[in-house]
Amino acid sequence: MRRSLVFVLMAVLAIPGAAAAAEPTAGDNWLKPFAAIAAGIGMAIASGLCGLGQGRATASAVDAMARQPGAAGRIQTAMIIGLALIESLALYVLVMGILLLFVKWPA
Repeated sequence: MRRSLVFVLMAVLAIPGAAAAAEPTAGDNWLKPFAAIAAGIGMAIASGLCGLGQGRATASAVDAMARQPGAAGRIQTAMIIGLALIESLALYVLVMGILLLFVKWPA
């Protein structure tokens, strides 16, 4: 078990280094379509999980406000800060996806 883990770890660390060290050839511009697909899948996953997280946070905040109406202001403030942090994940993924699409790939 330990030996196979070592081989897997060596393969994960060695193969990308060998690919990065290779000289680009004229036909190496095939990464652009896959970058668009990866950006779309990444944004879909991030948006879906952010939506689930925001729904769960809002439901918990409303439940807490119903249990303690006196603390509604503090709960709402904490909820808004939490929702902003959750939404920032989707914005970071969007920015990274846009950068991935416009990066200069080797020709």
